[in-house]
Amino acid sequence: MGLIKRIKEIESFQIIDEVSGKRYKFNDLPEVSWASESQGLVFCYLDNSFESISFLLKALESRHVLVLLSKTLSNNFKDALEGIYFPNYIFDASRSEISTYTKIGSVLYYKISVKQHVLHSDLKVLLSTSGTTGSPKLVKLSERNLLTNAEAIAAYLPISNTDIVPLNLPVHYSYGLSVLTSNAISGATVCAGSLDVMSKGFWENFQKYQYATIAGVPYVYEMLDRIGFTKMDLPSLRYFTQAGGKLRDDLVKKYGTYAIEKDKLFYVMYGQTEATARMSYLDPSALLTHIGSIGKAISGGRFKVHPETSELLYEGPNVFGGYAETLEDLGSFEAPDFLNTGDLAIIDENGFIFITGRSKRIAKVFGNRINLDELESYVSQHFSDYFACVGWQDKTIVIFSTNDHCQPKDIIDWLSKEYKLHPSSFKVMSIQSFPLTANGKIDYSTLTRAYDN
Repeated sequence: MGLIKRIKEIESFQIIDEVSGKRYKFNDLPEVSWASESQGLVFCYLDNSFESISFLLKALESRHVLVLLSKTLSNNFKDALEGIYFPNYIFDASRSEISTYTKIGSVLYYKISVKQHVLHSDLKVLLSTSGTTGSPKLVKLSERNLLTNAEAIAAYLPISNTDIVPLNLPVHYSYGLSVLTSNAISGATVCAGSLDVMSKGFWENFQKYQYATIAGVPYVYEMLDRIGFTKMDLPSLRYFTQAGGKLRDDLVKKYGTYAIEKDKLFYVMYGQTEATARMSYLDPSALLTHIGSIGKAISGGRFKVHPETSELLYEGPNVFGGYAETLEDLGSFEAPDFLNTGDLAIIDENGFIFITGRSKRIAKVFGNRINLDELESYVSQHFSDYFACVGWQDKTIVIFSTNDHCQPKDIIDWLSKEYKLHPSSFKVMSIQSFPLTANGKIDYSTLTRAYDN
């Protein structure tokens, strides 16, 4: 059974347009008039508006292959991507016209591609691993990937068909897309147009619609801590989830304790776009006794650690069919036996998995290899603030802070002592705000360029 067919069978599933306040069942959504009966490639530049969510669901029902991208990509990046993949259709509310394309709807454009698309029969959705740079490298996913991962997530999260759920993460991001799909197949009601959790309007809508849950990456939970989330009166909140990177251990403990005290559930999860979304979760009952763990594999999945490299490997029905970087790559779909996560890990005697670092987030300073994720977590926890760390030319570790009261000398002296490195190994830079990808994660490449300049 396909994903949309499954969703259409769920009578309770609804979408609320937070702008108009109207509610829609799937069959009430506006139809999409495609210009041709032939299967095509559709570029979907999305935000979380009702218009985007409605189009996405209807496009998923079609036989077309969808590329999900951020509406906020620059036009230069959009032009470059379109020049590589030659989409038949473009959904983009940010442009009033697109050269060589004919407008066939309010925000839908069409042209007969000058290139022949050979689209593999298993290919359904392509997601970018880059939130802001418009990289042509895309993750190839099948409808089976989407459905099995949504089912696995719905099996462990306490989703109810009476829940009202904000779509506060981008749906072109695997985590945000999984919030939509897992709630849809469970019959919950999702809110289109959800605002950023740091905006006043989000919390006004929280009270208005009585949200049952929220989802966030580590940076979101860092910011929620600053605004006193654990002191808020949120009786409708039953559970909340975190993925998209490692959350500081002290914040895991803080949110886990809050959840127990307030009779709520906090789920720490782990996933990658290459696995459609989630690969593991830490059951709330084990949260405070296994702080730092990503838990155990989702239903249908299995982990192992490479005996020589310590890299975490994963297999399951949600593993992608390879990458696409050119138009020709759309004609193949081949899932690897195991997904190389790029993360280093250990699995304890009870099967709980602990990420010990990122194989690519390693800096070499004076011949010493430093795990930047570990250092970032270490310094953030010690100074009770959020810091972002990058390596620069194998010479320096740069620690970025948005706190005007940060004392660079104190940080450098402490790190020098802890890591037994000369103080010149570290630099501390103050910035106004952390650059983020469209997925809400720290944009480390931009931070590195900021130091270069």
